[in-house]
Amino acid sequence: MTTFDVASALAASTPASAPAPAHLVTRHTGAAVRLLLERQLAALAAGTVAVLDFSRIGVLDRSCADECVAKLVLPLTAETPSRDGYVMLRGVNEGHLDAIEAVLETHGLALVVQFPDGGTHLVGAVSPAERTLWEQVMGRAGAAVEELAAAVGLAGDEAHQLLEALVRRRLLRRAAKGFAPLGSAA
Repeated sequence: MTTFDVASALAASTPASAPAPAHLVTRHTGAAVRLLLERQLAALAAGTVAVLDFSRIGVLDRSCADECVAKLVLPLTAETPSRDGYVMLRGVNEGHLDAIEAVLETHGLALVVQFPDGGTHLVGAVSPAERTLWEQVMGRAGAAVEELAAAVGLAGDEAHQLLEALVRRRLLRRAAKGFAPLGSAA
C-alpha cells in the first residue's frame, strides 16, 4: 500500500503566492488535485493499493469529490482500465462521506473506506449481495468462492460472478485460493 496525503496534493496544486488551503472546494481545485494524484498513481507498480488520506482536509464539497475521487477512480473501473491499481480512502469524516457517497452513486462506483477506528466499509453503489460477499471476504481476510457462496447462501456460479464484478470494480483482489480484501497479500 502507498499512502497519498490529499492535503499535500492540495497544497502542491496551489500557487506558491497563495496561502495553503485546508478545504477542497470548487471544481477547478478538485481537477488540479486529481491531475497531481493521477501523476503520482501512474508511477506506482501494477496492482498497488493507493490510499488517499483525507484526514487533513476540512471541507470537501461535491464538485471536488466528483473531480478528485470519482474521476480518479472511473478510469480504473473502465472496461479497459487505464492501469492495474486500486484506490482506498482513509481519514474521511462524516461531511466528506456525504459528498463522496453522492458522487459515487451518481457514477455507479463504490470504494473501500477505512475509518479512524480501523474498520473498513464499502461505500457507494453496490447491491446487497455484493455488500454481503465483500463483508464475508473482509471478515475472513480472503476466501475461496465455494466457502463464500455457502456462507451467504448463493449458488457457486452466482457468487463467482458477483465476486468477479467486485474485482473489476477494484473493490477486491484475486488471490491464489479465491478472493482477498484490498491491502492483503494477493
